[in-house]
Amino acid sequence: MRDRKRQPTHPGKILKYHYLEPLDLSITEVAEVLRVSRKTLSAIVNGRASVTPDLALRLSRAFKTSAELWLNLQQAYDLWHLIHKSSAWKKIPSLSLHGVSAQLSPIS
Repeated sequence: MRDRKRQPTHPGKILKYHYLEPLDLSITEVAEVLRVSRKTLSAIVNGRASVTPDLALRLSRAFKTSAELWLNLQQAYDLWHLIHKSSAWKKIPSLSLHGVSAQLSPIS
């Protein structure tokens, strides 16, 4: 597991700064095109909600990107926060697999 010091950018910020603003689109306009509520899209753009697989497909269609782009951005963001905000995962011991020890080094 790679230890990233800098927090990844939330996909909502990517959406806002790389798509909505350059194309001069409002959250309301994009929400209508995506067929989601303005409240839902606003929560994502403001980093209060996650990009779901369904929304990733809608975004990929609307902005001619891939769904994987949006899901990978969300996954990187979520994983970084889990690593840096929770320590429960650090208490999980390493397990052996067919006599080969899988050594996990804790991230500090």
